[in-house]
Amino acid sequence: MSRIQEQVHDKFKIFTGVLQPDGSIGPLADEISRYVSESKIAPKSIGIEYLESAERLIVSLGYRDDEDGYPVTLHSISLGKLNTSGADLNALERKMAQASAGVPNIICHELYITGEQEMFMIFMTHKI
Repeated sequence: MSRIQEQVHDKFKIFTGVLQPDGSIGPLADEISRYVSESKIAPKSIGIEYLESAERLIVSLGYRDDEDGYPVTLHSISLGKLNTSGADLNALERKMAQASAGVPNIICHELYITGEQEMFMIFMTHKI
């Protein structure tokens, strides 16, 4: 039975940082996890955008503060270089499935592409 109402949220927090040399979000993941823990909120979603011209990441965190909070962790996983000349979406879906196979307790995910056309998947997971 679905409990969609538990996922519905209308509060957001914005974080910004720099892309790490390996393309990951690096310490920004720890900052977000710390904020969630200290604020005792229930995270529901993330959004991420890499602003190439400014060389900055913008991460939005959607949450609820009217239910018990829980800890989360963010994971950056490279899916490799994006083929911009005719992306094979089935191949991309397989890479996403492979990346998610090693990450337990996924709450949500997001994708971003670096200036070098490397695609990263960010998973927000429940830290048990």
